[in-house]
Amino acid sequence: MTEKPKHGTEHYFTAAPKSREKLGLITATLRGKSLTFLTSSSVFSKKRIDAGTRLLIEAMILPDAGTVLDVGCGYGAVGIAAAASNPQLRIVMTDVNLRAVQLARRNLEINKVYNAEVRNGYLYDPVKDFKFNGVVTNPPVSAGMETVKNLIAQAPQVMAEQATFQMVIRSKIGAKTLPAVFKENFGNCQVLARKSGYRVLMAQKQ
Repeated sequence: MTEKPKHGTEHYFTAAPKSREKLGLITATLRGKSLTFLTSSSVFSKKRIDAGTRLLIEAMILPDAGTVLDVGCGYGAVGIAAAASNPQLRIVMTDVNLRAVQLARRNLEINKVYNAEVRNGYLYDPVKDFKFNGVVTNPPVSAGMETVKNLIAQAPQVMAEQATFQMVIRSKIGAKTLPAVFKENFGNCQVLARKSGYRVLMAQKQ
């Protein structure tokens, strides 16, 4: 499912990273909460919360209650921030990268977040039987645009009626092409936020 890494290095969408684990620790204030994350090599943005992830976290519109899916969760920043901001929500996080999944589970414990869980698997495979009230994602662009387009196209299968799908993209990469993919699969698309060369796109299942 994943592309081979370029130049002999692993990208973060690798299912079972073979690089030596080099742990790090970062702290950030997200949606008004101070959160701490254990990170590692072969996991996306291991040294800081990157600008795109931060924009998605601060801009995402979450339901008052229900379930929300974070696809491609990495070490868990988006899903944990969502869960910490509203204990009434149930958050499910998925990632193909087993190292990322293990880190996300540890980060739930570190931040004492109990209304979330992490599942290992490709895109929506671990949650085929779920219907979510919202889906959020910082997509794995390193895996190629076809993977990103599949992530959008398959989302309605796990979404309840009126659920929202929110994705952060780098403006210079997907701003022209991805809104059309949103409209093809949802019939609608809006720009929820723009900042630092990123934008958050949102669609609603009609």
